[in-house]
Amino acid sequence: MKRIFYFLLLLSALMACEDDDNFSSSGGLMLTFGTDTLKMDTVFSRSSSSTYSFWVYNHNTEGLRISSVRLSKGNQTGFRVNVDGSYLDNSNGSLVNDLEIRRKDSILVFVELTPSDARQLEPRLVEDDLVFSLESGTVQKVNLRSWAWDAERWDHLTLQRDTTISSARPIIVFGPLTIASGVTLTLKNTTLYFHDQSGIDVYGTLVADSCLLRGDRLDRMFSYLPYDRISGQWGGIHFFENSTKNKLTDTEIRNSGAYGILCDSAAFDASELRLDLLRCIIHNGEGTGLSCRNANVRLHACQISNMAGDCVAIEGGQAQIHRCTLAQFYPFDANRGAALLFSNTLPLQNLLCDSSIITGYDSDVVMGIQSDTAQVFEYRFMHSLLRTPRVETADTVRFSDIIWESPKDSIQGTRHFHLIDEENFIYDFHLDSLSTAKGLGCY
Repeated sequence: MKRIFYFLLLLSALMACEDDDNFSSSGGLMLTFGTDTLKMDTVFSRSSSSTYSFWVYNHNTEGLRISSVRLSKGNQTGFRVNVDGSYLDNSNGSLVNDLEIRRKDSILVFVELTPSDARQLEPRLVEDDLVFSLESGTVQKVNLRSWAWDAERWDHLTLQRDTTISSARPIIVFGPLTIASGVTLTLKNTTLYFHDQSGIDVYGTLVADSCLLRGDRLDRMFSYLPYDRISGQWGGIHFFENSTKNKLTDTEIRNSGAYGILCDSAAFDASELRLDLLRCIIHNGEGTGLSCRNANVRLHACQISNMAGDCVAIEGGQAQIHRCTLAQFYPFDANRGAALLFSNTLPLQNLLCDSSIITGYDSDVVMGIQSDTAQVFEYRFMHSLLRTPRVETADTVRFSDIIWESPKDSIQGTRHFHLIDEENFIYDFHLDSLSTAKGLGCY
C-alpha cells in the first residue's frame, strides 16, 4: 500500500513539473511589462545614471521562451541592460539569447545609462527600444528614454594661477577643487555640481557672482523627492587660515555636508574682510551653514536656512549680519542646531545684527555663549525679530527695537513665510502678508 502511495505522489510531482515546463509557441501569447516606457532622470554625459528596473510578466497558463532581447540601436546610445541576471553583451550586438519565463512567473530587468558627450549646451533626449523577440515570432518593445546633459569634468583640480570661469555648460567636480595660496578663482554665471564629498579648498581667494553650488545627483530618491532637496550631497567650501578677501554675490550653496562654508581661525584683522556674502543663500545642509572662527565677516541680505547644525556659528572675531533671514527649519533631525550661535571661545570683538529675522522650530534659536568671562564678548542686536526668550537682565542694553518671538504668538515660526512644505521639503522664505516681520530679513 505504501509503495502505491509513493508511486502516486511521485507521479503527481512529475505531472506538476511537466505542467510547469509546458512552453507554448503560440503567436497569441504575449508578455506583460511593468511599463511601456522607462523614463529615467537627466544624467550628465560620461557619468553613470542610477539603476532603474521594471518587471516582465508572463500571465499566461503556459511558459514562454524568449529567443532574444536586444537594444534596437545596439551600443550606440550608452544604455546597459541586465535581463534576469544576463547582461546584454555590447560586443555582440547588445543582445542576450534564449531566456524563459514560466507560466504565471516574471523576470526583472535593470537599466543604466552612461551617455557620450555630444558637445551641446542644452540637454538632449537619449532613447532606445529594448526589443523582446518570442519563440513564436512575436516582437514586443519597451522604450528607454533619458535626458543627457553635456558637462565639463574637473578631477582633483588644483589652480596655481588666477583663473576666471564663466561657463554655460555645467561643471562636475570630483575630489577637492583646490585654490592655491595667492591664487584667485573668479566664478561668474556658473553652476558647479559636486560629486559625493567633493568641495572647494580655498588657500587663496574665491570670488563668485551669480553662481549655484550643489550636489551632482539629478535623479530622485522617491518619485516626489529629487536628491537636490536632500542634505549631505557634497562637502562644502573650506576657507583655510591664509585665505582672505573672499566675496560671494548672488550665489547659492545648497545640500552640503558637514558645512556649507567653514572659515578657519586666523590672526584677526579688523581692517580686512576675510569673507563678504551679499544676497547669498546657504540652504539645507547636513552640518553648519556658515561657521567662522576668529574671522572678520559680513553678511548682507543673505538667507541661511535649514541646517542639521547651526545655521550660523560665530566663534570670536567680528561679524556684521544685516538684513538677513536665519531660519532653522531643518526637517530631517529634531536634534538640529540653533539659527544663530555666537561665543567668545575666541575673543568676540564685535557681533552686530540688525534688520534681520532669526527664527525656527525650537523655542530658542539664538544662543549666546560666554565661555570666558575675562575675554571680550561684544554683541548687539537692533531692529530685528528674534525667536528667543525676552532678555530681562543687565544685557538688555545690547538689544534695541526687538520683536521677541514666542511659540505662543499667533504668527510665529513657519507662519512668517510664503511657503513651508514640510512633506515635499519645498521652502520659500519670502514673507507672508500676515507676518509681523515686515521690513526685516533678506526679502
